[in-house]
Amino acid sequence: MRKRLRRALAELLSAEDLVGVYSAFDIVGDIAIIKLLTNTSTVRARIVAETIMNRNKKVKAVFVQEGAVTGNFRLRSLTHVAGENRTHTFHKESGCFFAVDVEKCYFSPKLSGERTRIAYLIQPGETVVNMFAGVGCFSVLIAKRQPTAKVYSVDINPTAVDFMRENVRLNRVYGKVIPLLGDAKEIIQNRLLHCADRVLMPLPEKAFEYLAFAVSALKPSGGWIHVHTFEHATKTEDPLEKFRLKMAEHISSLGVDFEVRFSRIVRPVGPNWHQLVADIQVKGLGKF
Repeated sequence: MRKRLRRALAELLSAEDLVGVYSAFDIVGDIAIIKLLTNTSTVRARIVAETIMNRNKKVKAVFVQEGAVTGNFRLRSLTHVAGENRTHTFHKESGCFFAVDVEKCYFSPKLSGERTRIAYLIQPGETVVNMFAGVGCFSVLIAKRQPTAKVYSVDINPTAVDFMRENVRLNRVYGKVIPLLGDAKEIIQNRLLHCADRVLMPLPEKAFEYLAFAVSALKPSGGWIHVHTFEHATKTEDPLEKFRLKMAEHISSLGVDFEVRFSRIVRPVGPNWHQLVADIQVKGLGKF
């Protein structure tokens, strides 16, 4: 889609203008979110937006993302460019439907592969704590794939939790996904100590700050933690090796027996920056 978009834009924009246009964009439901260089004119932005809508008939609205995802709620600043001026949509993924407001809640379609991968790891009867659940995508997919699992689905954004509740209803996973509003630290300390077979940490910015709380949510016999983080690496460095060493140092400081069983680069997020995930098996909490 991105290659086709650039070819189409090459017929509408000069070579100089084309250099100033990013081809990166997300499609969430029927909304496209594009990223452009800061000096891109309104006219060029509209050309890009209308080209996307012409090439993908399901897209009914296009917004430009201004800057990076920011804040505790992980929100984007969006400017309407073309089509319907609304940010609420329904996104279909792996047989599930997700209601989301792309301006008021965090959602990334680029994590669909990771959501599917995790869902297939869940074993019958497991208890899962999703520390940063957003609108509940990981949680709902797990419940649909493994109906005997129970997922405590936590987020600090009230709007995201409202949508999470709606997604529980849409996908008929009542009693399997339990939406919880609040800071994951406090929720675990007050309600979810030593209850989980598995903990999800899909918020890279909080990986190391919240790691001890993820461990404390596991059962005394141990379990699994799936943690995302960002790592910077030059061309001569291995981002996965830097990540594994840093993760091992943090977990070792907690005094638990563990093994990093799997790690991979999920996606690039900027020049020399990568989003990574690790599956960590904690073999016992000891005196933790």
